[in-house]
Amino acid sequence: MNLKRSWLAVPAVLGLTLTACSSGSTGSNGGSSGGSSDNIVTVNGSEPQNPLIPANTNETGGGRIVSSIFSSPAYYAADGSTQLDAAESITPNADNTEWTIKLRADGKFSDGTPVLAKNFVEAWKMATKQNLGSAGFFADVIGTDDDGSGDMEGGLEILDDYTFVVKLKGPESDFMKRLGYTAYSPLPDSTLADPKNGGEHPVGNGPYMPNGENAWQHSKQIDLAVNPNYSGPRTAKNGGLRIVFYQSLDAAYADLSSNDLDVLDAVPNSVFSSYQQELSGRTANQPAAVIQYVTIPSRLEHFSGEEGKLRRKAISMSIDRDSIIKTVFAGTRTAAKDFTSPAIDGYKEGLKGSEVLTYNPEKAKELWAQANAISPWSGKLQIAYNSDGGHQQWVDATCNSIKNTLGIEAEGDAYADFKSLLGDMKAGTTKGGFRQGWQGDYPSLYNFLFPTYSSNASSNYAGWKNAEFDKYLSDSLSASGTEALELQYKAEELLFEDMPVIPTWYSNTNGAWSTKVSNVQFTWNSTVNYFAITKN
Repeated sequence: MNLKRSWLAVPAVLGLTLTACSSGSTGSNGGSSGGSSDNIVTVNGSEPQNPLIPANTNETGGGRIVSSIFSSPAYYAADGSTQLDAAESITPNADNTEWTIKLRADGKFSDGTPVLAKNFVEAWKMATKQNLGSAGFFADVIGTDDDGSGDMEGGLEILDDYTFVVKLKGPESDFMKRLGYTAYSPLPDSTLADPKNGGEHPVGNGPYMPNGENAWQHSKQIDLAVNPNYSGPRTAKNGGLRIVFYQSLDAAYADLSSNDLDVLDAVPNSVFSSYQQELSGRTANQPAAVIQYVTIPSRLEHFSGEEGKLRRKAISMSIDRDSIIKTVFAGTRTAAKDFTSPAIDGYKEGLKGSEVLTYNPEKAKELWAQANAISPWSGKLQIAYNSDGGHQQWVDATCNSIKNTLGIEAEGDAYADFKSLLGDMKAGTTKGGFRQGWQGDYPSLYNFLFPTYSSNASSNYAGWKNAEFDKYLSDSLSASGTEALELQYKAEELLFEDMPVIPTWYSNTNGAWSTKVSNVQFTWNSTVNYFAITKN
């Protein structure tokens, strides 16, 4: 958030804005924080990677903003359950190949225009025709290619102003679970006509809207006002949001401690062992659907083919996850056992090949020697990370663990912010490996596997391709219950064979809030229900 979203600008690949009169003080990042008199809630965030078009936003900085400005047919409650939002009903046919979405007749965008079936249909078609960042989420709709690109010809049918049908390539019993993700949001006529302006000045159908023409102050903050036209279940209980783009979690925590920031969704490593005591009664430490990993692409020297598989497995078994979790994270992480999350139904430990995630120095050295027999190692291993996400300490500890086990040079490669790192990840220009993470978009094992590892996935920064993996996932969509899970387990076992990424640990939500707010709800995937927060 995590990607997000290959998300995660903060400990997981995780921004919003609002204009309002604020009598608050100036935070340590230079942004004006919200005061208690304005009923505006200030939260931490990061500069979005792209203009604010929902289907082109798959990282957490932009994700938290578009999820507040837009509403999809459904949304996810704090416990991960799927609830209706823009839709009045979502109904499948007998074999789950066609899903009829009936919208609420009172739905309006923040500019007062009605939210119609065409606004969903045309927004989705724009995503696939232009192959936007989240186009892959439409790959199962008729009229798209395997990567989600295409015109969706025959895949979407408008029945009337407020009703449309989604026609899938095959049965999908859990399709409704996806419809809470922001990629499925509608766009108003104005943005469909001028996406560039709509991305900079978004007009949405969600609980918040940009507060004025200059709401988004790039690299600083975004101000969101309550959308008076929103009539769905996520009605704002406050006067708006100010999302401040911090350059470091330490600066954000300092502002929170002095009540100049209301909510922080990830605390810095430096306070893991103390924040629950320092902010007693105002903290969260709970499991979340978030996983962190290190990606070492096959494009790098010594990491292609069989040599690359051996080296990634050796590196994985060189990382003393338990010690790093204890010393760096004060026990607020859990060593990874797979590529998904124990917070998701269907999670399973002990999959074939998962022993590669266990610290085993002797085996690591053995595998490294086998790789050297193919091609002797040269150079140094680098792991890139974004400095604004609180990652330096664990990256340094991970590099030291690898160095001490394998006897090679290993070091971190710091980027100023996540936007810069993500740009090089997408361009394939990082000098070495890089930290990455995934924050669940919707509560499903499939969501942890398809967007990050399928051959044409938008967040597959490892560049890994495996047709058998793709088929297992595709077949799982038309299966149900245990059968679907078994196919997804088989897909995961292929990941253990090739190790396109090296899972490190599952993240907890480690957040906190000021004395000025109440009703702070951290959700199943570590996000915050901003709309529910009240000012004291």
